[in-house]
Amino acid sequence: MNSKIIAGICAGIVTIIIVIVVYTTVSNSGFESPATSRNEKLGIVVNPPTTAVTIQQLDEIYEDAASTGVGRSNVYLFWNLVEPQKGKYNFLESDTLMTLNRNNDLKVTLYFSIINGKTIGPFPDWMGKPRLQGISDNNVVSVLDALLSRYNIIDTVIIAGETDEHFRNQENLVPIYKELFNNVYNKLKVKHSDVKIGNSFSLNGVINKNLDHIVSELSIGDFAAFTYFPVDSLNEIVKDPHDAILDLEKMFELVSDKKISLFEISWSTSDFVGGSEEDQADFVAIAYEFYNDNESKIESFTWYRQYDRPEGTCEIDLSRVEGVVGIGTSEFVAERLSHYICNVGFFDVDGKPKAAWTEFKKAISQNQ
Repeated sequence: MNSKIIAGICAGIVTIIIVIVVYTTVSNSGFESPATSRNEKLGIVVNPPTTAVTIQQLDEIYEDAASTGVGRSNVYLFWNLVEPQKGKYNFLESDTLMTLNRNNDLKVTLYFSIINGKTIGPFPDWMGKPRLQGISDNNVVSVLDALLSRYNIIDTVIIAGETDEHFRNQENLVPIYKELFNNVYNKLKVKHSDVKIGNSFSLNGVINKNLDHIVSELSIGDFAAFTYFPVDSLNEIVKDPHDAILDLEKMFELVSDKKISLFEISWSTSDFVGGSEEDQADFVAIAYEFYNDNESKIESFTWYRQYDRPEGTCEIDLSRVEGVVGIGTSEFVAERLSHYICNVGFFDVDGKPKAAWTEFKKAISQNQ
């Protein structure tokens, strides 16, 4: 039984959609999560190393991730695949992903792309090509209600990713989005009061571009989530692991009234952008010291990700990347982001573990 993986990398937000040819073990009901003693705050983004993988291989990848003791993973779903026709849902891909998570006792943080960096969507064809102000909160609520009602292992929903980048040059739209978010939040909470809902920001983007004020404006909902790559505006690693931890401290300055979530935290081993396996391992160890010191302020802490991807498979949409004046072009910046993303895994593409995998397992075991 073969699965096809379509991986789209969008300025730090990764979408993995599994298209199943045949998967007979998935039912349309019974997504109860087994009792577990796992630490549900700690997670890893589970992914295969190749663009094609069998269900058996994917089962083994999930089991390997879960064997560390993590209690959470991220699932990235796009609206156009979930609701291709209005009111008619396609659960084939999501059933498979949720079954893999359920069978391994993993809670799910759902990323549902209303905002994805500079872009919005992708949306179903029946919606046309709406602008932000044209998105119906009732339609958003309907599709999210369908997902949350079907999969009770989803306990966290992120509606917007790289929210800071989206509003950087169009702050006039912030009030429109706040109204949309608040309407969706209030309506969903009536039926799904235990599900936590929020937005995600790129911590390195906020720091590099001085976008603190956007985080302050849009840290609404139950938490504020962040992705973190230890890179400058060229997507090159210019910090050592100890310096990077100072960046993480910045989250608590940006958001003081609610818990934060590390939605995706990573360190690339690509020497093309200044990374190394030694620094990755050091950063893992130091990052979990940071987690231990600040656990009461942290909603969740999810590592990005399990496997590297082959070079050349992490292409970046150039429309989402800005060039840097005096340095280079969008291609220059995107090339570095591509190398960064392809090499953030704890395993290389041949399945060989990096030193950071040992540090990761040690850290998780100490937090059970």
